[in-house]
Amino acid sequence: MISARGNLDRYFRLTENHTTVKQEMLGGLTTFVTMAYIVVVNPQILAQAGMPADGVVFATCVSAAVATLVMGLYANYPIALAPGMSLNAYFTYSVCIAMHIPWRTALAVVFCSGVLFLVLTVTRVREQIVNGMPDCLKHSTAAGIGMFIAFVGLRNAKLVVANSATYVGLGSFADKEVQTACFGLVLTLVLMSRKLHGSILIGIFGTAALGILRGITHRPDAIFAMPHPSSTFLQLDFRGASHLGLLEILFAFLFVDLFDNVGTLVGVCEQGGFIKDGKIPRVGRVLVADAVGTIFGSLTGTSTVTSYIESAAGVAAGARTGLSNVAVAALFLLATFCSPLATAIPAYATAPALILVGVLMTQSIAQIAWQEFSEAVPAFITMLSTPLTFSIATGLSLGLISYTVVKLAAGKFREVNTLVWILTILFILRYVYLAAA
Repeated sequence: MISARGNLDRYFRLTENHTTVKQEMLGGLTTFVTMAYIVVVNPQILAQAGMPADGVVFATCVSAAVATLVMGLYANYPIALAPGMSLNAYFTYSVCIAMHIPWRTALAVVFCSGVLFLVLTVTRVREQIVNGMPDCLKHSTAAGIGMFIAFVGLRNAKLVVANSATYVGLGSFADKEVQTACFGLVLTLVLMSRKLHGSILIGIFGTAALGILRGITHRPDAIFAMPHPSSTFLQLDFRGASHLGLLEILFAFLFVDLFDNVGTLVGVCEQGGFIKDGKIPRVGRVLVADAVGTIFGSLTGTSTVTSYIESAAGVAAGARTGLSNVAVAALFLLATFCSPLATAIPAYATAPALILVGVLMTQSIAQIAWQEFSEAVPAFITMLSTPLTFSIATGLSLGLISYTVVKLAAGKFREVNTLVWILTILFILRYVYLAAA
């Protein structure tokens, strides 16, 4: 036992990081509880793209476990990973539903984005791309995605419905699902305000339980069952993904994951005191984790895997090394046996989680230089167009084009770097092509 602890201490540098095995296990448990809602929410979202929910539960848990282990064992950081909330929404609503692309084809595009991510990480191009994008677009993209996710949540709760006169309108509070979703929203708000770990997960189960009591949701037939991965495992359509028109989707997956992941890493590392001289040590190893997770996730049947800001809860509880990730990964593997419970949760029960995750993502608005007109305009266009067009890719493209235009108009063309010029030209050519088609 002493030898085992000594080996753990040497591998994870526990003494050097002023932590213990007990402290790391507690931190890992805290991280898992705060992000376990993804086991329920991700299958809910991807099922709307036509994917079998039980297969997605397995893919969600296994891809999260693999990516989290890579982060812990290879990079030695207490940062957990799982399929990203913004990217699963883009996968379902923008790619599969709006563009009528089959989910098997979309999974193949996710696989390609993961491979490309790994190549960009190994060659250090990924860091250069992050540095080359304007800050106003980085922050506004995160905010726009937050509004997009919140809008999806409001729609799933039936709080926002279609209206022929005003396009959208307020739902009916006579609807029991609307009433139950509102209860869940208030419950989750109270729990989060009290900073209770696992608030979102408790809110989901509390809302679903009320739905069962009110007779609008059926009880799950079972809590545990053997995993059924075959419905989504290795179901990728590479022939369909080779279509030229899917390059834009590939870029969107890359771009969103790129900045979502980096923003999370910086936030968690700042809280844990891991940043040295303004940089994250072993950042190359850190970035490998989400690339491997995305590749593995697409093979098993889920959208892009990324780092989770909920890891900050584990860090606050004392996690300082990758040992806590081992605990998180083990818990995700255990969760693969909970597919009957996860797939029985109705959409209105997960709606509060989507709304409040959207709130958290819009915090980046504060970092935009609103007093500078040439920064405010592209940021505003990006944030507004993302939810209104129901497309993250459209929001990104319009934001980039408007950034270049307004900088030229303001005589600040030197602020438009080569990367932005290339992307602007490509997006303009895309819209010209679509107009002529």
